[in-house]
Amino acid sequence: MKTNESTIGIGIGIVGAGIGGLVAAIALRRAGHDVIVFEQAKQFARVGADINLTPNAVRALDGLGVGEAARVTAARPSHRISRTYDTGEETSRLEMADSAEERYGAPQLTIHRADLLAALADMFPAERVALGKRAETIVADEKGVSLSFTDGTSARVGALLGADGIHSCVRTAMFGAESPRFTGIVAYRAVVPAERVAGVPNLGAFTKWWGPNPQSQIVTFPLNRGKDVFIFATTPQDTWHLESWTAPGSVDELREQYVAYHPEARALLDACDTVLKTALYERDPMLAWAQGRMALLGDAAHPMLPFMAQGAGMAIEDAVVLARHLEGAAMTDVADALQGYEKARIERASQVQLGSRGNNWLREGGNADWVYGYDAWAVPLGAPVAATA
Repeated sequence: MKTNESTIGIGIGIVGAGIGGLVAAIALRRAGHDVIVFEQAKQFARVGADINLTPNAVRALDGLGVGEAARVTAARPSHRISRTYDTGEETSRLEMADSAEERYGAPQLTIHRADLLAALADMFPAERVALGKRAETIVADEKGVSLSFTDGTSARVGALLGADGIHSCVRTAMFGAESPRFTGIVAYRAVVPAERVAGVPNLGAFTKWWGPNPQSQIVTFPLNRGKDVFIFATTPQDTWHLESWTAPGSVDELREQYVAYHPEARALLDACDTVLKTALYERDPMLAWAQGRMALLGDAAHPMLPFMAQGAGMAIEDAVVLARHLEGAAMTDVADALQGYEKARIERASQVQLGSRGNNWLREGGNADWVYGYDAWAVPLGAPVAATA
């Protein structure tokens, strides 16, 4: 989309065409708003990792009509299993698949991020996504928000949403510059064909091997309708010097980090041909997400460690609840609507953010309902939802 004009109207702008940004765009358009998405990438590409969509996220997507498309390439894990890293002892087992659908109204899906983004992009007009738009300055006033981009173009919108990740330029414009911090944890990611590890049990389940410390774990789950197995392993590391957060890793280094793990876990690592290595960064929970006609969602508001597998889920929940608050709202009322969205979401997202940092949820069973049972389409507007971890 060409955006050389100085004004694109008085609708709602979204910075970032990731999962949260596109879900928000679809939901807001359904709610009657004119929406434009500004994305810094010059084209959509098949990049990113494989993600776990738990029932709370899938139910939210189903309400948008996206869930059916997501199911085409996704796998449906049979269980969520916790095992001890050295003995292999099973410390908790939660039935998913049909049981989760009966209990929570939706199953768990594991899917490549690019497949989910493609399903979302099909639901939103391509001409309303402005590619190659890296925001340089953002200035808000009582009547709207003005943006200028590094390509020399500019835009003005009636309200602006930051769905632009942990390095959010919208967050910086609202609350000032602040750098995310390296957690001292790195992650390895790999995909292996299921047939190569056919002797390993529970390949159809989401399995978490709990390590000797909170920073060490191996998580596996099925992909591509069970044809592949995704491996996500974390371990402590003192520093990270690379410019990129993600770089090719060493398979030998991967295996060395987990020599004390159970043979069934190590069999999966032995099957890896290639691996990516990623630094994990985070921020502390925020006290506010909304300011005037601007608000944050997803990682821009609450970047979190992956230990509860809720990063994408929280962004999807944010987007749906935000759109519900803005449904029927005139631009003169948008600031109040955004405050209501913040009130409804900030307590839950912060609790998940801190729970992910602590990395103890469902280790030995416990309450999954407060996470999986959340319905973004039904929670009261403007009211925080009490949760019990």
